[in-house]
Amino acid sequence: MTTEPVRGTREMLSGMTPSLGIAEYVFCTTADVALANRASHDALAWFREDEGLSLILDTTQARQYGFNCALPMRRITLTVFSSLEGIGLTAAVSDALTRNGIPCNMVAAYHHDHVFIPSDTAERAMAVLIELQAASA
Repeated sequence: MTTEPVRGTREMLSGMTPSLGIAEYVFCTTADVALANRASHDALAWFREDEGLSLILDTTQARQYGFNCALPMRRITLTVFSSLEGIGLTAAVSDALTRNGIPCNMVAAYHHDHVFIPSDTAERAMAVLIELQAASA
């Protein structure tokens, strides 16, 4: 893997190499400060919004905290080290999934972008992203 982030759209897409994780996650939210403090320690990620703390929790942990787990999602990591200044990766990925009727929630972190998709669409989403990568090479 390169140590320098990739900035070009075509380079990000051709190098994204999607990887599907096995865990299931749910997106949760709470305005309960005590619950937010406890749950944030177990969260894969969290974001503070005006309405409360949004968390991404493993479904098992989410159930233990009493959150709704009706929409389990799987995570696809785009393994390319994409630049925070890169343009087009998120748009191209979400557009390809949209054209195939697959909802997605994109989370950009420092090294990689992550795509959360409903669990029942995971294999189809992987096929779409692999096809997008191949078409960009």
